[in-house]
Amino acid sequence: MTVIKIITRINAPRQCVFDLSRNIDVHQQPASPTHETAIDGITSGLINFNETVTWRGKHFGVYLKHKSRITAMNVYDYFVDEMEEGHFKSFRHEHFFTEKNGLTIMKDKIYYEVPYGVFGKLFDYLFLKNHLLNFLLQRNKTLRTLAEKQ
Repeated sequence: MTVIKIITRINAPRQCVFDLSRNIDVHQQPASPTHETAIDGITSGLINFNETVTWRGKHFGVYLKHKSRITAMNVYDYFVDEMEEGHFKSFRHEHFFTEKNGLTIMKDKIYYEVPYGVFGKLFDYLFLKNHLLNFLLQRNKTLRTLAEKQ
């Protein structure tokens, strides 16, 4: 299993950052290089506990679909999305939010497994982990910019 952990500091209230993080429209902004769009389930606005979204995006030159469900949520503290359908063996993204003196600390933890045995692990090591890390960093940069403007 591969794990990616990122901490992002945002000069904005936790409630604002939490809501921007689960906003489908906001998610599609940093995803523009991959042409990622929500095509089923919740396709606009805020996604909530037990709701799903199916994404379609171009990664590594191929259009892929990824369906996630919000499997846990404690409003303004954390939420978890987990893959229901897609090209990973498993995929879980945990989002945590804390605030101190108006500064929000957003922690992302992604846990995933790739299929295809040793070939999948090699692809993950050489390309996939870095691709996901850069995708997440770009997303968080967009979240920070939007949150700090409000």
